[in-house]
Amino acid sequence: MKDQRILVVEDDQKIRNLLRNVLEDEGARVIEAETSAEVMRAVADKRLSLITLDLQLGADNGVDIARRIRAVSQVPIIMVTGKDDVIDRVVGLEIGADDYIIKPFHVRELIARIRSVLRRSGAPARTTEIDAIAGSAHFSFDGMTAFPDRLELIDRENVPCDLTSGDFRLLNVFLNNPKRVLSRDQLMDLTGGVEWSPLDRTIDNQVARLRKKIERDPSSPKLIKTVRGIGYTFASDVRAIQPSAEPAKSA
Repeated sequence: MKDQRILVVEDDQKIRNLLRNVLEDEGARVIEAETSAEVMRAVADKRLSLITLDLQLGADNGVDIARRIRAVSQVPIIMVTGKDDVIDRVVGLEIGADDYIIKPFHVRELIARIRSVLRRSGAPARTTEIDAIAGSAHFSFDGMTAFPDRLELIDRENVPCDLTSGDFRLLNVFLNNPKRVLSRDQLMDLTGGVEWSPLDRTIDNQVARLRKKIERDPSSPKLIKTVRGIGYTFASDVRAIQPSAEPAKSA
């Protein structure tokens, strides 16, 4: 976490001070904000590594702030929510937040989640040419190519898809388990999610968001199919490609 620039969005000064002290002890550079205007000024700087965003900000709505952030930036977002804020968590994940943590939380748990999201989002700069990264292990499916080590998906037009780390984490689970029926419990476990209940729509909303980005017709999905009463299955053929151990010799 050394030298990572983390924006802490919280309207409680005591909590901001606590998080600043803990994060700075981990080597991070901390920026604080408690209003929407302050958040957007920090985001405009374009040097942030991650944002922790409290959804209960008094006059400002945290979900609206997350939506505004996603309109201009793909910086990772960890939402901080109350135990009963299920709808806010679902909406936040649907618009592109990468993870969430429920109050009250232990600061070490938050640090662990921050480290995890930073690892997942730490991909190098994107490229629009598959040939430039063909030496990496990757998956090929339905005209698209996914590079797990880069958290990168190249679409059917040879252009990078705009996936959050949460989107890619779910896609990676499907690509590693093609044509296998996965329950919502299994998907939550495999994507590193936290609490889940039968009334929680988190996975369903994450699937809906991913479908919008990879399906030819999201209203009639052919890749991620619903298995009624159980969960989902990735119905496409998937080809896993490993790089050659040695580079090809020139003639």
